[in-house]
Amino acid sequence: MGMNRGIELNNTEADIWMPEGVSFEDAVSRTTCLAIGAHQDDLEIMAYEGIARCYKSTEEWFTGVVVTDGRGSSRLGPYADLNDDEMRLKRREEQREAAVLGQYGLQMQLDYESQKVKGDGKVQLVEDLVQLLLRMRPEVVYLHQPADKHATHVAVMMCCLEALRQVAGEYVPERVLGCEVWRDLDWLGDSEKVAMDCSAYPELARSLVEVFDSQISGGKAYDEGALGRRRANATFCNSHSSDDCEAVSWAMDLRPLVVDQSLGVAAFVGGKIDGFKGEVLRCVDESCL
Repeated sequence: MGMNRGIELNNTEADIWMPEGVSFEDAVSRTTCLAIGAHQDDLEIMAYEGIARCYKSTEEWFTGVVVTDGRGSSRLGPYADLNDDEMRLKRREEQREAAVLGQYGLQMQLDYESQKVKGDGKVQLVEDLVQLLLRMRPEVVYLHQPADKHATHVAVMMCCLEALRQVAGEYVPERVLGCEVWRDLDWLGDSEKVAMDCSAYPELARSLVEVFDSQISGGKAYDEGALGRRRANATFCNSHSSDDCEAVSWAMDLRPLVVDQSLGVAAFVGGKIDGFKGEVLRCVDESCL
């Protein structure tokens, strides 16, 4: 293990950024909102509620943790000739820029290879996350949601869940939210949805996603996609009332998986899917002549 500013991390080249003049201990201890994502730009898409909540606040502080190193990113246009090492550094710089823009209290990039997270690196990642959770003890933890269609997102979420379960005897966050990125949560039953209001600071919301030019110029309009989905969620969430807010991201409440460790993730997600199926079929039955 390598020592990184007072914390033992398995990857010696893990990157730690914090605002100038703030010690690592202070940045860790004052964290109220923690987001753990697989890739650079995931946090800005899935955890904007927490970023906005802490932005310009002197009482609330956002910490972002990115697990993978960015080497396997797609690259087109001006980034087409970058090799894996160059792409890793580019994406690391972009994530740091997002942290500056969003006034994060702390940004950590753990530098795991994507394949390691889905394979023999799981134990090491869980070890890192256990340390961070016990040191930070945030009120809210934002994670990927278990029905996401990106395998690395789900693998990271599973490691996070294992870490949360390991520390549950000492600490359980008030909220543990599984957030939409590669698969949205519009299908989730309305009573199961957790609405995250993302209306605040719209210019910041756009700027945070646009920072990741290596991905957008590479052929994926993540900026328009993420912001458009939030607007669509706000508009289509209720057919019989005016919009309560301008931008919404959906989340799934994952705290039951932390509190009840006998509950399997597959069964948990299966129950949500069965609930959606039942809701749709009831609506069809009631509409039949």
